[in-house]
Amino acid sequence: MKRQDDYKVRRQSVAGLTDEQLEQRFWELANKLVDPLLQMGVEYTSPAIERSVLLRMGFSSIEAKAIVDGCIERSLIGHGAGNVVYRLAKSAGMEIRDAGLALVEGRLWDDAENLFKGGEDR
Repeated sequence: MKRQDDYKVRRQSVAGLTDEQLEQRFWELANKLVDPLLQMGVEYTSPAIERSVLLRMGFSSIEAKAIVDGCIERSLIGHGAGNVVYRLAKSAGMEIRDAGLALVEGRLWDDAENLFKGGEDR
């Protein structure tokens, strides 16, 4: 089976563009490809992803699991577990690790929930 070469036909739409215009067109198309992926990253998460974020914030896997489970129980997981810990620390004037450990111990969950009332998340 011979491949039908349609390069010359497809090239006509960009034949008259300068190098700068071609580069601009490339980035425009690249952004169109990436935008849905970024949107999915904003809209969807999973406990595994949230635990991974907390691990990178310096929490142990046991601590991360406790924080994520607490976020799930309180319907905060959609805001991001790392974001919950960060915002709590910022609001309470604490170090991030201390705020996360307080959540692991079952403290400050009411404060964390109050931070996200009304649907604001970032």
